[in-house]
Amino acid sequence: MRKKAFLYSYIRSLLASVAILLFPAGSAIAQRNLTPVSAIAPDEAASDASSHSHADEPVYSSELSYCWKVLPPLGLREPAPMDTLPLNYYMNALPSLVSPAWACTGNLGAEGQNMIFYERPAMSDFFFRDALEHWMPGLDKMRFYNTRQPMTLLAFNTSGGRETAQERLQGTFSGNINEKAQVGALLDYLYSKGSYNYQGTKDLTWGLSGSYLGDRYEMQAFYNHFNLLNKENGGIKDMLYITDPAELQGGISKIDPKSIPTNLTQAHTRLWGQELFINNRYKVGYWHEEEVNDTTVKRTYIPVSSFIYTLRYRAAKHLFFDPDMKEVRDYFGAAYLDPDVTRDKTTYWTVSNTVGISLLEGFHKYAKFGLAAYLTHEVRRYNMTADTLERTLPELGLDPFPVNGTIAASTTQQLAYVGAQLTKQRGSILTYEATGELGILGASAGDVKLDGRINTRFPFLNDSLQISAFGKFTNEAAPFLTQNYLSNHFIWKNNFGKQRDVTFGGEFTLGRTDTHFRASFSNLQNYIYFGFNGMPAQYGGSVQVLSLALRQNFKLGILHWDNRVIYQASSNKEVLPLPNLAVRSNLYLLFRIATLHVQLGVDCNYYTSYYSPIYNPATATFVNQNQWKTGNYPFCNAYANMKLSRARFYVMYSHANKGLFGGNNYFSMPFYPVNPARLQLGISVDFAN
Repeated sequence: MRKKAFLYSYIRSLLASVAILLFPAGSAIAQRNLTPVSAIAPDEAASDASSHSHADEPVYSSELSYCWKVLPPLGLREPAPMDTLPLNYYMNALPSLVSPAWACTGNLGAEGQNMIFYERPAMSDFFFRDALEHWMPGLDKMRFYNTRQPMTLLAFNTSGGRETAQERLQGTFSGNINEKAQVGALLDYLYSKGSYNYQGTKDLTWGLSGSYLGDRYEMQAFYNHFNLLNKENGGIKDMLYITDPAELQGGISKIDPKSIPTNLTQAHTRLWGQELFINNRYKVGYWHEEEVNDTTVKRTYIPVSSFIYTLRYRAAKHLFFDPDMKEVRDYFGAAYLDPDVTRDKTTYWTVSNTVGISLLEGFHKYAKFGLAAYLTHEVRRYNMTADTLERTLPELGLDPFPVNGTIAASTTQQLAYVGAQLTKQRGSILTYEATGELGILGASAGDVKLDGRINTRFPFLNDSLQISAFGKFTNEAAPFLTQNYLSNHFIWKNNFGKQRDVTFGGEFTLGRTDTHFRASFSNLQNYIYFGFNGMPAQYGGSVQVLSLALRQNFKLGILHWDNRVIYQASSNKEVLPLPNLAVRSNLYLLFRIATLHVQLGVDCNYYTSYYSPIYNPATATFVNQNQWKTGNYPFCNAYANMKLSRARFYVMYSHANKGLFGGNNYFSMPFYPVNPARLQLGISVDFAN
């Protein structure tokens, strides 16, 4: 009977939502359809109203500032930490500490790939931006703030001398127009010459945002723009300049990093683009009145269902430029489009429109979950460097075209998806989320994406043990640019099948011992990677990845020891190379001197040796190789991290172990050494008005 009443309640709520859209809220017809007298007793309705916040968001205190992020595709909100935490602020200035195992070209703001597999995002529909994704704004990084007073966070980091300067200026602003409306802005300017020649970076990102969280209407929107310029040196010419410089210098062991020759001297890449995201939600429901005293009546709006519309626009351009054809011919070995200069430009834009309807969690005591359905239509446009030369002329000096037939320089794709989402975000014992999506049009036809997560907690050892289980199944078409690509040094035309990924696992957290453990298993079929020749390849079999991760922190008085240990095993290391073990350990003292908070310590980053990928500057991809191993080297930093009132600041000597222990094999990837030791300074101030 309860199940029937619950189903009846949901159907009645949906009909009521339609009635509200058709008739004004104050009309007799609307009022008649919005009063579920038979379903909710008066005392039960009062109880639900008094405990209700927005049904599809966490409960926040109106007296406190808070931060949240937006989850696609329907704009659900999830709490996020504000960037004012006092611990480990210094880590923002180290490219190697993006991840315990980070394969990068060495400089802050430059290209890199996370070698912790479960943390690595899947290849995007414009893979040129994947290598710089960490330094770019995006939907997953976007934060919205609700503050009682305007907030401005300004941060500045600096290190190096005149020839190796590294500087970064960051700013975040948020201010409330009223308790429901908020506006924000962000700025990030990163300029670093690098410790080695021709590896400078100059990255500028900025954005505007706003939100409105009303009783009936909600809106969350942002616009971000990025312009990332990177010099490309192709790595140093010989790794002996780092591992044994005396052999190359006639017994002289010291060497200036800026004097080490590099493979490329004139090349650079530029990635620029923008993203616009607007999420709208109109909620329909009813007003509940509760008598507070003889003269005051409290009115609370109880949303029953909502109608959602989301617009998302993204655009990006990638340029690889090198006017010195001799050096690029020596480095890449081929030129297909132009014998005099390389100017490969690839552009992309996509517009998606999502409409959805949801029945909200919590409007009734039997409505224990939220249920939503949606439809997404997406248009994608790709433009590549056109082949305009007459190839019958032998004096051109071009290499033969490597594929049969022609590759269109411009392509437009029409895609469509239908999906459903089941969520339970409220509750102290059990929460869950499950989303399913099916492609129905164009290249996405037949694509399937399923993912879900369930969280629970229960008492354990006078504490609360939190346990989560998660799973994912995807069957998706290969990204367009892995199938078709046209440039001066790389051309391919493939017919890859759909990629399948089955991942499942779990994690638990015990606050009393500060312990967090995660285990996952992935089975990948038709996995796409970049092979030894720099071209995309698809492995027709299956690759399995087992990941085990432990975060265990210890404390004894003012002494703290934070540890993160990750074990991962790939069943096919030629297709998916990964370091088996990665460790990050941070030993520090945490104390106060009057109002000054001090964190004084040393941290080390280490992962086992493996055949790490090597960066390809022409395509901004990471290519598998089986000649050189990197890893088995500790990267340590000594630091003093402090907080005084609203200011955070640090002094750090990064790569402090260089020349002391660990050897000289400090390469992140073959031919790409990490920065030598350097002194770094930084400050962040929260200007709360």
